[in-house]
This record gives sequence, structure tokens and C-alpha cells, in this order.
Amino acid sequence: MNSSVQIAFGLLGGLALFLFGMNMMSECLQKAAGEKMKSILALLTKNPILGVLAGALTTAVLQSSSATTVMTIGFVSAGLMNLPQAISIILGANIGTTMTAQIIAFKISDYIYVLIFAGFIVSFLCKSEKVKNIGQTVFAFGVLFLGIETMGDVMKPLAGSPVFTAMIAKVADIPILGVCVGTLMTLVVQSSSATIAVLQNFAEQAGPNGASILGLAGAIPILLGDNIGTTITALLASLGQSRDAKRTALAHCMFNISGSMIFIWFIHPYAKLIQYISPKGPEVEVISRQIANAHTGFNLIMTILWLPLIWLLVKIVMFIIPGDQKEKEASQPMYLDNNLINQPTAALRLVSQEVIRLSGIVKEIITGIAEVSSLKDREYKEKLQQKIQTVQSLDDRITEYLANLFSAGVLTEEQATQTAGIMYVLSDVNRISLLCGDILSVFSEEAQKTKKSVLSKDAARDLEKSLKLIGDMYDASLKVMETGDKDKAAKIIKKRDKVLELDLKLRKDHMKRVSTGKCKAALTSSFNKILHSIDRIGNSCVNIADAVLESVDFGYFN
Repeated sequence: MNSSVQIAFGLLGGLALFLFGMNMMSECLQKAAGEKMKSILALLTKNPILGVLAGALTTAVLQSSSATTVMTIGFVSAGLMNLPQAISIILGANIGTTMTAQIIAFKISDYIYVLIFAGFIVSFLCKSEKVKNIGQTVFAFGVLFLGIETMGDVMKPLAGSPVFTAMIAKVADIPILGVCVGTLMTLVVQSSSATIAVLQNFAEQAGPNGASILGLAGAIPILLGDNIGTTITALLASLGQSRDAKRTALAHCMFNISGSMIFIWFIHPYAKLIQYISPKGPEVEVISRQIANAHTGFNLIMTILWLPLIWLLVKIVMFIIPGDQKEKEASQPMYLDNNLINQPTAALRLVSQEVIRLSGIVKEIITGIAEVSSLKDREYKEKLQQKIQTVQSLDDRITEYLANLFSAGVLTEEQATQTAGIMYVLSDVNRISLLCGDILSVFSEEAQKTKKSVLSKDAARDLEKSLKLIGDMYDASLKVMETGDKDKAAKIIKKRDKVLELDLKLRKDHMKRVSTGKCKAALTSSFNKILHSIDRIGNSCVNIADAVLESVDFGYFN
């Protein structure tokens, strides 16, 4: 194998190790800091400064600005965050992503194998999931630096190649060419952290004169290009999303592109400023830190410039992408976002919102069923039937989404337990809608036979009373599901006895009416079918309350 091929495969292998370590570390940090993530996300307020802070902290935890951006776009698309909030998060994410370059600038080559071994031992021997995640994070951190070290080793021969140094000289002398190189690299690798790591390693190689082969002034344009290239992830994530999601992605692009267009005119003064505030020493020894500082400085300066002008950025993106939000069809999920499957904290928050929305539709169905007993309006019944079909469609989509979350293997034990609880509650909510459909079918069948009101006024009034009790019981079960109030959940379970008592009373009253001729005996079977369905709805409400007592808490996801 000739030297060129060895260098190429060495670079690719080192890059593969870096990306593997980066992705593994991000995933393990999410698992280890899942609860912290929720606290950080709670900072998403109307205050832009807090939004920037939340974006920076979230990105520091996830070790990926792309992950934070995709999550933000998902929240905007779901309507959980408005456009100004989202833009402030994006500004913070650009600051948070610079932490990776700062970490890489530390010289820990002597400790790489110690980290890998220590991380492996901790993750292999410890049984606690949290400790395992910490061990795997340390292991991934070591692998990440092993990739950097590998790339550095194979780059050394390049520094002595006259052809290669001539090519680099052109990139260093023509800033726009450096921007294009950086953009192309990030588009291919889909990680600005990876391309900046390559840049830091390459810049550390000494040229014929002993100084950096690239120099800080030559590295800054490539760094600017890296920042432009990373916006492609946001653009891809916004495809097929709401208008505000597309606007958020566009704002991300405008932030990075505008910054690059400004800084490209001040590369040499900016390089001198960074050299002044950075550690002093031989260029090849300090340039990695200088590049990291240039990256952080670029994003800090641009954030300070844009922060008071968020309103202007909102106006610009709304001008470029005009129009109001299109409302999704009721049968389509309003909150679910497949781009967030690998970010369980955010994904489960969206799932909980979708289940609450579905539960609200079922509440409308129960209320509507109570009125059907005394109505002949066929169109009204058809609307209720459409709502029942909507619930079935949403149930299928939510269940599929949760199955994908499980199969992705990104859930912690606690998240998996809570997710199983969601599926348990979802099955009962869905069952209630099906039972309402059964009741509606009985009314429709009898109405077709008699061509008039199905039941006598007394029987209809009794059923309305029973359905109102069940409606109140279901409403209470939804509230405890959202709040996790165990005391109120216990009260719902006690109401089950009232449903049974009312069921027996209604059956007896109906038989009395039949005996006196007030109700037709032929309607007894239909009447009992309706009561049986109401009884089963009560059981499902009790099941939801039981799930809350078993620690299923939708507040966990918010």
C-alpha cells in the first residue's frame, strides 16, 4: 500500500473513530443527564437571554449544535415554542457547540488509553445504569481523542510535501477558498465539530519554517465555512415541517452566513486579537487553542450582535417565508417528530402532548354520545364516528412512534418505565373511544329500525345521567394523568362503586318501565349493551387512575 493511500485511510479511520466517540458520548451524556436536560429545557421562556443560556447549556450537554437545532425545530413545529424563542435557542446553540473545540485543544494524548480503559472497566463492571452511562461517556471521550491522535499522526507526512504545502498556501492566501473548503467538509461529514477537530490537528503540523503549515489567519476562513456547512442539518430537519420550523432553520442559516460575510473582511485583525488573548508559545503548540478561541469568539460576537435584533431576524425570515401556519388534519399527529427519535427527553415530551390531545378528542366523543340518545341527527352521529376514527389513526401513529423509540435503544430505564406507562394509558384511552363507538352503533341500529328516537324519554334521561357520571370520571382521570395527583387518583377508583350501583339501578328501572309498557321489551338487549359499554368505560377510567398510582406521571415529560 503506497503512502498516499495509507494517509487517506488513516484520515478516514481517525475521522470514523472521532465521529463514533462523539456520537456515543452525546448519547451517553443524554442518558446520564436526562433529568438535567429537563431543567435546562424549562428555561425556554420569552426572555431571549434565558433562551440563549438554555441553548448553550443544552448543546454543551448534547455535544452537538445540530441536535439542539433539530430539537428546537421539532418544538416549533409542534407549537410548543414560538419563533423568537426558537431563534434565541439557536443563538445559544452556536455558543454551546464551541465547547467541543475547547475540549479538543487540551493536550491529553498521554492519558487517552487510561481514559479508554477506565471507561470500559466502569461500564463493564458497574450495574447501576447511571454509573454505566458515565463510564461509557469516559470511554467515548477516550475514543474521540484516539481518533484525533490518529488523524494527527497521519497528517505529519503531508506537512513535508511541497505539492500539498503549495495547495494549502493558496487556501491560506484566498479566504473565500478557505470558506468553500470548510463548508464542503462539513456538508460531507455532517458535523462541524469533526471538521474543526481536523482543522485543529492539521494546523498543529509544522511547515518547512517550523511554524504552523496553515496559520491562524489561514484557519479562520475554513472555520467560517464550517459554521456555514453545519446549517444544512437544520435545513434538512425542517423539510416537511411547519412554516415556523422552516423559518427557524432559515434563521440559523442567516446567523452563520451573515457572521461569515462580516468576519471574512477582518480575518487578519481578528487573528491578531485571538493571538493576543490566547496562551503564548510556539505556534504549533498553541494554534489549536487559538482556533478554539476563534470559534468561540465568532459565535459570542455574533450572538451579542443579533440578540437585541431578534425581532428583525423574525421579520426577515417571515418576509422570505410568508403565510400563516397551515393547520394539520385532526387525524395527523400535531406534535410527533421523527427527527427527535434519538433525543428521548424531547421526543417523550412531544408524545405526552400528543396523548393529551388524543385524550381531549375522546372527551368530546363521550360528551357527544350523551346527546345522541335523544337525537335523530344522522350528520351529528357521523361526525362523532369520524372523531372515533381520528382517535384510532392517532393511536396507531403514537404506538408506532413509541415502538421506534424503544427499538432505537436510547431510553434510560426510568424513561422506558414511563414510556411503557404511556402505552398502558394510551390503550385504555383508545379502548374508551371504541366503547363509545359501540354505544353509537347501538343507537344507530335502533334508529334505523324504528325511524324515531331509540329510547323512551325516561330511558334516555337515565342513560344521559350515566354517561355524565362517566364523563366526569374520565375528565378527572385525565387531570390526574397530567398532574400525577395520587390522592385524586385514589378518589377516582372509589367512584367505580358508584358506577356499579347506578348500573344496577338503571337495569331495574328499565325492567319496571318494560313491565308497565313505558319501554318496549325489544329494546332491553340494546339498553343492556349500552350499560355494559358504559361499565367498561368506567373500568378503563379506573385503569388510568391505577397507572397514576403506579407512578405514571405525564408531568415527568414536561
